[in-house]
Amino acid sequence: QVQFVESGGGLVQPGGSLTLSCAAPGICFSFSIAFMGWYRQAPGKERELVARITGLGTTQYADSVKGRFTISRDNAKNTVALQINSLKSEDTAVYYCNRVPARDNYWGLGTQVTVSE
Repeated sequence: QVQFVESGGGLVQPGGSLTLSCAAPGICFSFSIAFMGWYRQAPGKERELVARITGLGTTQYADSVKGRFTISRDNAKNTVALQINSLKSEDTAVYYCNRVPARDNYWGLGTQVTVSE
């Protein structure tokens, strides 16, 4: 069973930046052609897709993060990253990576991002 491993979260002040990383150990699919995404779940809210990237590097973003988040991938290392700039309090959430569409058995533990003074 594959589960993604997310890291890089933390407590940051509004306006700050973070870089999240996602690794896919022991994957059993062709990572380089898979659509990958970063999702987040804020307290009391449903999990939402905020950024996605195709195998060739084409990206799409939710309107709420456009211009502030940048998703990237390294197909040689089977990793996906999310650069987050100009953090806002509403970005506070647990961030996860997964394929797009998501596979239920691939969810990892996520990484907590908390934006607060």
